[in-house]
Amino acid sequence: MFDAMRPENLARIHTVAFEGLEARRVEVQCAVTPGVPAFAVVGLPDKAVSEARERVRTALSAMAIALPSKRITVNLSPADLPKEGSHFDLPIALALLAALDIVPRDKVESAMALGELSLDGTLVAVIGALPTALAAGEDGRVLYCPQGCGAEAAWVGATPVFAARSLAELIAHLTDRHPLDPARPGEVREEAHLKCLSEVRGQERAKRAIEIAAAGRHHLLMVGSPGSGKSMLAARVPGILPPLSAPEALETSMIHSLAGLLDEGGISRTRPYRAPHHTASMAAIVGGGRGAKPGEISLAHNGVLFLDEFPEYPRAVLETLRQPIETGDVVVARANAHVTYPCRFLLIAAANPCRCGQLYDAGQACGRAPLCGEDYMGRISGPLMDRFDLRLEVPPVAYADLDLPANGEKSTDIADRVRAAREVQAARFAALGSAARVNADAEGALLDTIATPDEAGKAFLLKAADRFKLTARGYHRILRLARTIADLEGDDTVGQPHVAEALGYRLIGTKSG
Repeated sequence: MFDAMRPENLARIHTVAFEGLEARRVEVQCAVTPGVPAFAVVGLPDKAVSEARERVRTALSAMAIALPSKRITVNLSPADLPKEGSHFDLPIALALLAALDIVPRDKVESAMALGELSLDGTLVAVIGALPTALAAGEDGRVLYCPQGCGAEAAWVGATPVFAARSLAELIAHLTDRHPLDPARPGEVREEAHLKCLSEVRGQERAKRAIEIAAAGRHHLLMVGSPGSGKSMLAARVPGILPPLSAPEALETSMIHSLAGLLDEGGISRTRPYRAPHHTASMAAIVGGGRGAKPGEISLAHNGVLFLDEFPEYPRAVLETLRQPIETGDVVVARANAHVTYPCRFLLIAAANPCRCGQLYDAGQACGRAPLCGEDYMGRISGPLMDRFDLRLEVPPVAYADLDLPANGEKSTDIADRVRAAREVQAARFAALGSAARVNADAEGALLDTIATPDEAGKAFLLKAADRFKLTARGYHRILRLARTIADLEGDDTVGQPHVAEALGYRLIGTKSG
């Protein structure tokens, strides 16, 4: 015979474990039973989770709460799911307090929690509050979290969020001594100053290419001598892109939440702009490392990814970009999990024409010209080059133009045209029942439906495809580009002028399409 553990010795609360953007539910079970005094955490915890028992023990001691001389066992279920991160501290502490009948068990068992504990009982903000709040809302559970996470978690609006400064404050709320007010969403952050394209002298053709790229989210490669303005042009792209829609803002902020990039719970409607250095590792660009965190391509989701000195990136990193560019998501494979992150971004790459950068100036070019240029640009493989819809040579700006006043078209005016073009695209795809957002997403039968040119345009494109040996991908990318150009012009039909302009951008700086 044996004595079964009584139900009153067991308490539960819920939290999450992160696999990419997915918040996997975890039930934190705490049992206090007779036996040799011990405090064990089981259920495949990592080092940070295993150390939670010491933080919890010390924090309770600081609050004059003594643990009984019994065996305390905390199980993180499901036990075969890896648990990583310090956000398990608060749910473990609350489950233990409920098992000791210090806080009402029913309030704890109907809630979800996350947060890190300091040794004095203060609650420390952690990453992932936004996806956790979504999970709590789906399950109909109240969320308890540190005060630093409250504004972020409250954005979901689907469940009450109670954010406390300390564990003692949360205990007072649970015991109805000092109830907390629900947390409020953080402020919508606005960029103080977005750089304006009117500040760029000359480069009118490059500005036109950037407008087309922004309107249809077409990837752009700029090749030019050092100092010709490639980086200046790229840095001004966010200023002509329309603000994030509410679903896009939430989707983007979830990724930034997992990366710990949300400041004070503020969500921005400005599209992200990421510009990693060319020495960045594959894990930094694509994602991975400890916890399979999102990389730069995912942090740029719904925004702009600018890769300067493009040929200088490691070959393996460049080739890894090929699949995410096509599919719009990236799979970070680990030994025990496969994590998927979205990564629909506008890729803008910049490169010098050769290593010395003076290939276009016969007086300053090195003795290996033009072979040095072919070798340098040869670092970009053909299949990767084929994924750029626009390829643009950016010539140096004349010295006389540098003294001219900034009288170019302002970013706000260009942004109006880009927004109008995107609204046309969104309405067109909605009418067709497609989930595509911009022309760059169209393919197959959908592309044939929206971008088939008129007879003159089709004849012109077929002739060019044969003349320049365009690949099938190149052929369809020209169609998508021509559709965007027509949208900017307000034309319902793709005509020969649109196809000709698209083809011109496609062939610049290359031997073929």
